[in-house]
Amino acid sequence: MRVTDVLEMLAGGASPAEIAGDFPYLSEDDVRAVLAYAAAQADHPVVLAAE
Repeated sequence: MRVTDVLEMLAGGASPAEIAGDFPYLSEDDVRAVLAYAAAQADHPVVLAAE
């Protein structure tokens, strides 16, 4: 199961409980970890150009 797969299910409206229920090898904590990972990947410093 890829992070992208879980994110797509969440974006489609599935809850962490539904995902964990459909994929018994995942827990709700695993789904929350996917969200934490995605948030960390999307975080980047804001760089402003000097004037």
